[in-house]
Amino acid sequence: MTMPSTTDSVAVLTGMYAAEAEYLAAGGPDEASFDLLAPFFAPSVELHQAAALPYGGTWRGHDGMTRFFRRMGEVWESFQMVEQEFLATGETAVVLTQVRARARATGRELGFPILQTVTVADGQITEVRPFYWDTQEIADACAVPHL
Repeated sequence: MTMPSTTDSVAVLTGMYAAEAEYLAAGGPDEASFDLLAPFFAPSVELHQAAALPYGGTWRGHDGMTRFFRRMGEVWESFQMVEQEFLATGETAVVLTQVRARARATGRELGFPILQTVTVADGQITEVRPFYWDTQEIADACAVPHL
C-alpha cells in the first residue's frame, strides 16, 4: 500500500471544502443532497466534535455526517470559512480555518479559529478531529437565552 502524497491529501481537502461551500450555498441538509460531499468521505468516516458544543459528540458514516450538517444548520444562521491553511504529511493533514459565524438562537456574531486534524486514506477522509480555542464562548453564543 502506498501512502498518499501531501498533494493528494490537500487535493481531497480542497475538493471537500469546495463541495461543502456548494452544499451550503444550495441550502444545506434540508435543500441540498449530501451526494455533493459523499465522494470525499469514507463510508465509515468519524467526526469527533467537543462535547461542550451544541453539536458535540461523535458523528459516524454518511448518515452521521448528514445529521451533523443538519444540526449545524439548526445552531448557526451563517457559518463561513473565511481563510484556511493546510499542512499535510502522508495520510495526516492539519487545517487551520478562520470562521465567521452567526448563532441562530442569539444572533451573536463570532470570529474564531478551528484547528482540525484530518486523516485521508485511499482518497477519502476517514477521520476529523476539530479543536476550538474557546468552546465556552461558542456554546454561550449559541445558547437559548433564559427569560
